[in-house]
Amino acid sequence: MPAFTIIIPCFNAANTILETLDSIRAQTCSSWEAICIDDGSTDLTRDLVRGAQTRDPRIKLVQNVGKGPSVARNHAAAVYATGGIISFCDADDIWVPTKLAELAAVFADDSIDAAYGKIAFFNTDPNTASVFSTVPDGDLTIPVLLGENPVCTMSNMSIRKAAFLATGGFHQGLVHNEDLEWLIRLVGGGARVKGIDRCQIFYRASPYGLSADLAKMAQSRDVALQSAKAFGFAPTPTANAIYFRYLARRALRLGHARGDALKFVIKGVRASPTGFFRSPRRGVLTFIGAIMSVVLPPRISQSVFAR
Repeated sequence: MPAFTIIIPCFNAANTILETLDSIRAQTCSSWEAICIDDGSTDLTRDLVRGAQTRDPRIKLVQNVGKGPSVARNHAAAVYATGGIISFCDADDIWVPTKLAELAAVFADDSIDAAYGKIAFFNTDPNTASVFSTVPDGDLTIPVLLGENPVCTMSNMSIRKAAFLATGGFHQGLVHNEDLEWLIRLVGGGARVKGIDRCQIFYRASPYGLSADLAKMAQSRDVALQSAKAFGFAPTPTANAIYFRYLARRALRLGHARGDALKFVIKGVRASPTGFFRSPRRGVLTFIGAIMSVVLPPRISQSVFAR
């Protein structure tokens, strides 16, 4: 029985899936299995995964036609996972070789239910990444999640299988912010989630993925807020300002249309000027970047602010 089960939802990922699987095969911790859940790909994704499975039997292909990533993750965890710890991975991200080994050291503490690390953001070449997420001190809390979610992506989350199943899995009706809503239920239910202040993932900032639709992300946050309310938490003006600053930064990083980042900046500053500029570097640079993005072409803006 492997220590880790890695769950990878796949849909038309032929351009990236092998690079993702190569980064998993390069892990210094070899006690893992990778379950690739194909969601009805029409490209060569399934053929490529089958080829990888031939080369490494720890890789497995499962069909999940047209049901979405939340259903894929829930189904794989409940039915196919044999490892005691589940690590989620997206089909276009790249793991640092020591990720699983670092996680294994953290999970040696039985009081830890889940863990995440730092993320490096890149567009085409991970070696050029110079923008990194931050890991706050202490265990993850709902108030922190209501601001800028430090986990950022499910590709950055590992959790004991029993703890995941106890949450009931992801909200299968959500396409955006299903990770935030689930994290709120996880932490609200008493799970201890530990941050690791080391870069563990290279995250591909695609302008075409689900997470690139920032307007829908903002709208779907309401469902996550209802889950937080059930645990007695509501976002403060500061938390709302930080969240809109986060969306503005993503708009800049993804090279969105002119004015998109500025719209989020205006909402953030209106929510709480103090909260928006609480981190001077992030606040001021995001503010300046949003204004400049109105003048600069999106591609130039993206190349400047993704650094």
